[in-house]
Order: sequence, then structure tokens, then C-alpha cells
Amino acid sequence: MSQKNSTVITEFILLGLSSDPKTQVILFFVFLLVYMIILFGNISIIILILSDISLHTPMYFFLFNLSFLDLCYSFSTVPRMLKDLMSVMKTISYAECAAQMYISSSLGETECFLLAVMAYDRYVAICYPLHYTTIMSKRVCVRLAFGTWICGFLLSISHVTLALIVNRNNEINNFFCEMPELLSMGSENILLIEFDVIVEGAIVLMIPVTCIVISYSKIISCILKMKSAAGQWKAFSTCSSHMMVVTMFYGSAMAAYMKPRSISAAGTDKFIAIFYVVITPMLNPLIYSLRNNDVKAAFLKFKMR
Repeated sequence: MSQKNSTVITEFILLGLSSDPKTQVILFFVFLLVYMIILFGNISIIILILSDISLHTPMYFFLFNLSFLDLCYSFSTVPRMLKDLMSVMKTISYAECAAQMYISSSLGETECFLLAVMAYDRYVAICYPLHYTTIMSKRVCVRLAFGTWICGFLLSISHVTLALIVNRNNEINNFFCEMPELLSMGSENILLIEFDVIVEGAIVLMIPVTCIVISYSKIISCILKMKSAAGQWKAFSTCSSHMMVVTMFYGSAMAAYMKPRSISAAGTDKFIAIFYVVITPMLNPLIYSLRNNDVKAAFLKFKMR
């Protein structure tokens, strides 16, 4: 075995978004502002749902989970990115890198399943309104939410472990320890690595997307059968926010995880990752609050207290 392969890696170097000091300062303040919006927006949604009894419904129970998930997801990556933008040495220990990769991957996969569950919730609400409270009972909602978290944290174990095993380089061309980037370093087994990523992507991305597509195809069919134009508009507006979130999150995640690593342009993944790690958690509360009358009404009531 060569000396290079026998070297034990104890830390990694995160190359980040830019190596230019002036650009790093600008990026620091930009992402600091974005992170403040993430915190304010998602915490506000959580407080509103907890404080307003009219929002104690299955739809907002899952939105509560999504906001809490986005808080955790951004917290697992953004503070470290902000620190590195103002640091000369952007090193991260092996243990910290492994922990960050596992936590961020688990939370990302949990969000994949949660968005599919939210689509199913909308399907039941629109297609079976009279049986909605029976089908989506409190027990069912808790089990569905709990199941998304369990699936996310269990499924990420295998490919995170593989990413740490095959790695032969201590430079990560990203702003955080992300699984595809570390897997691409194992150039000796590139075909095996691509197969693992594609299989994992099929499970974590394609299965939920398929469920979402089926749910919305049935939803659209039900809406078109409605005789009332007002009812059709209300149903469409209820689903539009979720559809926007799904498009942003899954679109960027598929671009990062489903393309072959061997033909991927160097450095592109870290800019794609910004969308599902930073932009989506920032926009989720804005989309659900600005386009949702119930949330806006709850906010006005909370403001008047």
C-alpha cells in the first residue's frame, strides 16, 4: 500500500466558497443576514403554531416540523461557514467533519420524506375532506412525523460511513462536509461510489418525489371536478406553497446528488448546496406566511396581544 493511502487523516481543509479575502468578507455579511432571516422566520412560524389553537391541525403540525427541521439543518452548516469565512485556517477535525456530515445528511433526508408526507396530507384534505380528521388523526400525524425523522437518521448511516472510508484526500471543495464531495475523493472506486450515490438518491429523492407526483396528480384531478371556482382557487392556493418548496428543495438536491460524479465540474456542488442548505430554509417561512391567510391571521392576533 502506498504511503499516501496509508496516511491517517486527522483533519480536513474546507476550501469554502471563495479564496479571495475581500469576497469572503462580503459573503460573511450576506450569509449572516440570510441566517438571521432563517432564525427569525422559522422561529416565528414555530411560535405562531404553538400559540394559536386555530393552527393546531395536521397541516400546521407538519409545517411546525418543517420549520424546526430547517432551523436544525441551517444550524448544522451555516455557523461553521460564517466562522470559516472570517478565518485564515479553515480546518475541521475528522470527528467534527463526520458529525457534521451525518447530522446534515440525516436532516436533509428527513426533509425529503417530510415533504412527501405533507403532500399526502394535502391529498387527504382535498380529496377526502369529510374523512380528513379521521384519516389524519393526531396519532397518525405523530407516527408519520416520527417516521420521517427515523428514516432520515437511519438511511444516512451507510453512505456517510462509506464517504469516510473511501476518502483519500483532506481537502474538501465545499463550505461544509457534504457526503457527495467526500465520496468523489475516493477516485479508486469511482464506479462503486457513483452506484451508491445513485441508489441512495433513488431511495431518498426519487421515492418521495414519486409519492408527491402521485398525490398532486390526484389532487389536480379532484380540483378539476369541483363545480365551484372559489373552491378550486382555495384548493390550488392551499397546495401552491408546498409545491414551490418541493420544486426548490428537490430540484437543487437532485442536481447535487443524482448526476454522475465523474463528469461533475469541480466546485459546482458547493454553489448548488447553497440552495437546499441556505436558501430553502430562508424562503420556507416566507412562502408559507406570505401565501397563507391562516398564518397571517395568527400573526395579526399574536401582534395585538
